[in-house]
Amino acid sequence: MVGQNTTEKSCTKNATLRSRLRFGPLIAAVILALCFMLPLAVRAITSISQSYSTIDDLSLGSIVSLKTNTSDQVVAATTYNVDGILGVVINSGSSILSLSTGDTSSVQVATSEMASVLVSDINGEIIQGDQMTASPIKGVGMKATGNTKVVGIAQAKPTNSSEKHYYTDSAGKQQSVILGELPILINVSYFFKEPEKTLIPTALQDLANALAGKTVNPLPIIIATAIFIITIIVVVSIIYAMIRSSIISVGRNPMSQAAIYRDLIQLSALVLVILAVGMIAIYLVITRM
Repeated sequence: MVGQNTTEKSCTKNATLRSRLRFGPLIAAVILALCFMLPLAVRAITSISQSYSTIDDLSLGSIVSLKTNTSDQVVAATTYNVDGILGVVINSGSSILSLSTGDTSSVQVATSEMASVLVSDINGEIIQGDQMTASPIKGVGMKATGNTKVVGIAQAKPTNSSEKHYYTDSAGKQQSVILGELPILINVSYFFKEPEKTLIPTALQDLANALAGKTVNPLPIIIATAIFIITIIVVVSIIYAMIRSSIISVGRNPMSQAAIYRDLIQLSALVLVILAVGMIAIYLVITRM
């Protein structure tokens, strides 16, 4: 009887051991999966937000700026109030920490971590890593292409809407635009664009841009510079020849001053014409090419 009990206990122990060996890898896999899923779940809700009052109708994902001379009111961010950019409007349930005033006209504004933001292609296609700033459309962002204040960094390409929208630019013209949404890492700061590496000196590039009223490509600047150099060489050669021949003529015949003055006037007019033609050619090359 004792031997039978011992045998039953041994069988039970072996069965338990086999069960543990069978389900051990499964339990380990479940624990490992939970270890990976937990950080993802925490990462999905990582924004820190604060409640701000507003009189604007702000949708989720809108970029907002502090209202002038206030510290607790926000308005939709645009290119006109870009220096006051504060953050992005989010749902309070998407924040791990939210401070609320209880005001019914307030919105939750994320000022750090991750958030989804409304964007447009006004400054071109947006890709991961682009700095995002305010656009002419209230609350909607765009890619930063110059020195400006930004709200954060794009973490992916935007999910664009299929239909086109329209806005009025600073010149009063109606422009088409595609709107979308993308996640950004909120990091309000000033963005300074690094100058592109080029053979054109910065001063010359700035002069060409100011003359054309737009960014000029290097090729027109090179052509315009060549025209300018050739024009100067021709003008200097004519002036040199004119002065030299006048001195020689006066030395040979002092009575020929009237004829020399007449020749000087004619050559001066020719020099002015050459300069005018050269400047017109330079202007056309820079503005039309």
